[in-house]
Amino acid sequence: MANHKSSLKRIRQEETRRLHNRYYGKTMRNAVRKLRATTDKAEATAMYPGITKMLDKLAKTNVIHKNKANNLKSKLAVYINKLG
Repeated sequence: MANHKSSLKRIRQEETRRLHNRYYGKTMRNAVRKLRATTDKAEATAMYPGITKMLDKLAKTNVIHKNKANNLKSKLAVYINKLG
C-alpha cells in the first residue's frame, strides 16, 4: 500500500483515467465494428466522418496510438470505396 498522500492521489487518478480510457476505447471499437458491418455505401459514408473525428481525438489524448488511428481510418476508407 502507498505511504504518501501524493501516491494515494495518484492511484485514485490512475483508476479514474483507466476507466475513462476503457470506456472510450470500447466505444471506438464498437463504432468501427458497426461501420464494418454496414453494407450500404451511403450509410457508411455518412458514418465515416464521425468515426474519423473520434479516432483523431483518442489518438490526441493517447488513448490509442496515432498510427493505429491512421491505420483504422485508412482501412475504413478502403472498405467504403469497395462498397457499392
